[in-house]
Amino acid sequence: MQSTSERRREPRLRYHWPVWFAENFAGLLSQGQMVDVCSGGAAFTCYTGNGFPYPGQHLTARFSVPYYHEDDRFDISDFVRTGQVCRIDQIGNGLSRVAVKFYEPLPFKPGEWANSQMDEENIPEPALA
Repeated sequence: MQSTSERRREPRLRYHWPVWFAENFAGLLSQGQMVDVCSGGAAFTCYTGNGFPYPGQHLTARFSVPYYHEDDRFDISDFVRTGQVCRIDQIGNGLSRVAVKFYEPLPFKPGEWANSQMDEENIPEPALA
């Protein structure tokens, strides 16, 4: 049995909430479902058709990320991030998993946030819609 080394720099927060994306927000938005997120990027599933999205494409995405308090409560921060499509994996029946690297990282590490106890002063402010 071969072992593979983990290349990720931080843990991902895995959750299944909606994500909206487009080449730019002036046009029609597409919807997907978040698979996981870290401070530097995200992966989501969506239906791919007519060549959209494609590897190397610049996308803008709007999504929410939960962040947890030590007493098991959580709040939600909304983000809009632009990034580049790094990879698209075909899942089947027109559904694909899209990996995007953000040009600007999130202000916290969602996977570490969910797995650690951080103090209240480090909680990121929710983005204004």
